[in-house]
Amino acid sequence: MGFQGTDGFCVYDDAGRLAFRVDNYSRRWKLCAGELLLMDGKGTPLLSLRPQLLSLHDRWNCYTATEDAAVDKKASSNSPAQQQVFTMSRCSALRSSSDNAEVHMSSSRAAGSAAAALSSSSSSSLSCKHPQAVSAAPAPGYRVEGFFSRRSCKIRRGSDGREAARITRKSAGVASRPVATLGDDVFSLVVQPGVDVTTVMAIVVVMDRICRRPHTPMVCSSQ
Repeated sequence: MGFQGTDGFCVYDDAGRLAFRVDNYSRRWKLCAGELLLMDGKGTPLLSLRPQLLSLHDRWNCYTATEDAAVDKKASSNSPAQQQVFTMSRCSALRSSSDNAEVHMSSSRAAGSAAAALSSSSSSSLSCKHPQAVSAAPAPGYRVEGFFSRRSCKIRRGSDGREAARITRKSAGVASRPVATLGDDVFSLVVQPGVDVTTVMAIVVVMDRICRRPHTPMVCSSQ
């Protein structure tokens, strides 16, 4: 994964193919950033990410994207065809405290995730005969734990706490030379099997906006 200047965000798979991109990415304040459009490697719109301006916890909303979104963002921002996928916000209003965040899936997607988690588990502490055991407060679909600003964090499923994805610093080098750790703008993402990669990618993009830092241009060369 890597940024290109201040207006590009590219993701490559383990084979070096372009998997995702955000062409209109910007690290400006959310008052000026506007909507971000997550696309696949071919430029097909996947998800639309929008900041909630009046939010102490840096809340973002994610919606399904339409084909028209890549052509006219303003026309698609209120399109009835778009459905909300999740809302995401920082756990603490204090930026210096931690990078932890919570992702709350929409009702339909949360129900599907809960059913999948229940069917995959052979033993459950909840029983259909005792609905009062279920907490009234909806549990988050995912939790981000660690320090994304240091490129060292995990995305865990809210249902059982299992690791869904992990973000680490990217290293480069060969056996004959010392391994060098690359800058924060290039890092690795490992997603566990059965986890929706597109949703995880949207979470990563929002995390970089929540943990916003001044951009330092990169100069890359190959020899």
